[in-house]
Amino acid sequence: MRFTPEELEAARDRLVPDVVASGLHVLFCGINPGLMTAVTGHHFARPGNRFWPVLHAAGFTSRRFRPDEQEELPAHGLGITNVVARATARADELTAAEYREGGRLLAEKVARLRPRWLAVAGVTAYRVAFDDKHAAIGPQERTLGDTRIWALPNPSGLNAHWTLQTMAEEYGRLRAAAFATGDPV
Repeated sequence: MRFTPEELEAARDRLVPDVVASGLHVLFCGINPGLMTAVTGHHFARPGNRFWPVLHAAGFTSRRFRPDEQEELPAHGLGITNVVARATARADELTAAEYREGGRLLAEKVARLRPRWLAVAGVTAYRVAFDDKHAAIGPQERTLGDTRIWALPNPSGLNAHWTLQTMAEEYGRLRAAAFATGDPV
């Protein structure tokens, strides 16, 4: 479906409901909704975004889901939220204060929902939201209660130095940890 620039701009600052449930294996966390996501109400809705193909390629789902099938994720032990709730055209429109407040609110959400893993799709967003300047892709030392944290590459098509394959490998490492019967990574 195509939207006009006016329709997309009208979605600026809109909020998109989380796809969550208590006790998920992984709560994926985007940076913030883009305008396409805000217009459709479906997370990672921009056609060039690789979240849905990577989720499948990493083995989280048995087939490639479409953004409009996001409500099926909790049945697979998965959910989606964002660091910052308001929609923008680009993540660089967000302030450091918004990221920090988003990190605070995210910690409250995690305390309430208690997922096994919080997976932040964007290491830079994680660094700012949780004041961890040296964070790298992969599992983090920090926890939120019993919830472990994994910083993932941002699946945006603009993040070109991560290919679909290398991104799927990193997401697959998280999947192995999240669904392991023993101790996580």
